[in-house]
Amino acid sequence: MLRLTDYTKSDQIEILGDSADPFGVADVGLTWLPKKEHFGIRRNGRLVAHAGLLQLPLSIDGVGTQVVGVGGVAVAPDLRGHGLARAVVSAALDHAREMGPRYGLLFCRPPLVPLYRRLGWRTVEQEVHVEQPEGPVIMPLRTMWTPLREDTSWPPGEVRLLSLPMRSPLSPHGPPFSPVGAAHTWRPRRPGAACSR
Repeated sequence: MLRLTDYTKSDQIEILGDSADPFGVADVGLTWLPKKEHFGIRRNGRLVAHAGLLQLPLSIDGVGTQVVGVGGVAVAPDLRGHGLARAVVSAALDHAREMGPRYGLLFCRPPLVPLYRRLGWRTVEQEVHVEQPEGPVIMPLRTMWTPLREDTSWPPGEVRLLSLPMRSPLSPHGPPFSPVGAAHTWRPRRPGAACSR
């Protein structure tokens, strides 16, 4: 396990290959923030897995708090099923626990929810509003959380990420979290608008 000083497009290509949309979410249409902390796994000199972190402000039922966003989770296709996602996410969460917030947060496509559940994540049942340059929208991806401290539970109430959502630092509208899988098309919707998922 490595703590990476940065995570570049070349690193992503080393893990996932050169694809225009390796995470299957390029057409979500959101603006993302890059992560600041990066963790990776190398095998035989090759970077084969990555997870990144970014601390962000969040409001739950009008009460401000901080979360550690986990994203850019990637595992080389030829090495999936060998526990690398668990290992790299666990290393990132070990560091996240030292950062202070009570919650880890991630966004993923619905087909990846079972993977993250196996890693101990739980689904946020409420709609999650995220900031965008044109104003808040409802996050079209699934939102999941994990406790970073003992005896932590997710409180009820409206959830609002008080910043742009976190993503892998690769392109202005690049992928958030998720290794790979079937591509789905979602469009963000404004609060109160009919669901377009």
